[in-house]
Amino acid sequence: MPFLLSIVLVAVGLYIRLGILETPVFSKLVAENRIERTPILAVIREHPKEILLSAFARMAEQAPFYIFTAFIFSYGIGALHVSRDFLLTAVLSASVLSFFSIPFFGHLSDRIGRKNMYMIGAAVTGLFGFVYFGMLNTASEPVIFLAIVLSLIPHDMMYGPQAALIAESFSGRLRYSGSSLGYQLASVIAGGPAPLIATWLFGTYQTSTAIAAYIALCAVLTLIATAMMTDYTGRAIDNR
Repeated sequence: MPFLLSIVLVAVGLYIRLGILETPVFSKLVAENRIERTPILAVIREHPKEILLSAFARMAEQAPFYIFTAFIFSYGIGALHVSRDFLLTAVLSASVLSFFSIPFFGHLSDRIGRKNMYMIGAAVTGLFGFVYFGMLNTASEPVIFLAIVLSLIPHDMMYGPQAALIAESFSGRLRYSGSSLGYQLASVIAGGPAPLIATWLFGTYQTSTAIAAYIALCAVLTLIATAMMTDYTGRAIDNR
């Protein structure tokens, strides 16, 4: 049933996408016949640094996200002894909150700078990992619920400005390909392995502090990568 209902989401997404005009930058490239014929090869050749920085900038967003939304089920059931339905309700509640917090932090990044907002989010994420597991380990269901609901806010502080921060790192004719490569590379090195790494850390060290330290390490990598990126907030990018 969820799979069949997803067809409705595909239809809604397609309707929205077909109703969105191309960006002025891309329309200008089309008019001037400056479309890159082999964008993947070109962006790897011209923007290797930006691809890698984009991927590592997502470490603190991707890895903790999958710990907070996937690993929490095995940890909650096995270590905290709470029900799966309880955990699912908490994660869904966090997702509802994200519906508002993601656009809010995106808007805030327009005010204080995408890079500044992103680095604040990474720093908060690095610290929140310890707070998160401290709250979970109280074994109090209200506290556990609150920890899970709050867990996506540090993530949203980065996810709100992330699309613009990454996309603006690439020139217009290579923006889509470059953004996609950097974005998806992070899924390979950060998002995908995160629940497995968290499981291994907990099984090896028998303490959630090891997982919190892993989250902090991801945050440090993100801070370094983001510090090396250029912030184009409020700057013209038409000629790039």
